[in-house]
Amino acid sequence: MKLARRFKRRFSIASSPLAVRRHLAWYWRVPLVLAMLAGGLALAWWTYNAGMSIAGFERGVTIDELQELRSRVAVLETENVGLRSQVAQSDRKLQIEQATQSDLSKSLKGIQEENSHLKEDVGFFRKLMSADKNAGNLTLYRAKVENSVMPGEYRYQLLLLQGGQREKEFQGKVQLLVNLQSDGKKTVMTLPSSTSKDAQIFNLNFKFYQRVEGTFQVSPKTQVRNIQVRIFENGSLQPKLLQTVSVS
Repeated sequence: MKLARRFKRRFSIASSPLAVRRHLAWYWRVPLVLAMLAGGLALAWWTYNAGMSIAGFERGVTIDELQELRSRVAVLETENVGLRSQVAQSDRKLQIEQATQSDLSKSLKGIQEENSHLKEDVGFFRKLMSADKNAGNLTLYRAKVENSVMPGEYRYQLLLLQGGQREKEFQGKVQLLVNLQSDGKKTVMTLPSSTSKDAQIFNLNFKFYQRVEGTFQVSPKTQVRNIQVRIFENGSLQPKLLQTVSVS
């Protein structure tokens, strides 16, 4: 019964009320729609600006601040270029000063070494001039042995002086006994050796003084303990002068 009543009500004359509406022409609808769209856009723009103002972002102020920031960036970039130029100039000046200081240090070191050699020469000539004319003697005035730049290479420098009356030249030779130590074993190397090609530098022939200089080579793992300098006069098997020199 209920289902029949619902069906009758739905499809009967009194099923739905009748509404009468006035028809609006299309040429009036278009301006109305456009006006509503313009109003909506205006309302949205006003809402956007109002929201920006409430948040503290005013368009005109933001543009001014942006322009000011761009101006500051331009100024800072200009200052940065100037500072880089100053740093480059300062760096070049520092390099020049360091090079100059290094050259001065080398020159000072060379002058000090030269001064030291001059002092030694002055002392040498003083001793040479003040030697007792009645006492003939042979002196090893200076003896020096030091490491060279090359590993295992050593340089020696000897300065022999003949004092006294000096009636004749001293003729003889120098012999070096190099005391070595390697792996706990002690050995002796004689200079000049029997096969040495530069044996002539060990020959002596002088009236006042003579320098003897040279180098010798040993294994880089070998330690040179000291060197014994022997001076022989021609015709004598016994050394006229014997002196031990340490490595400096």
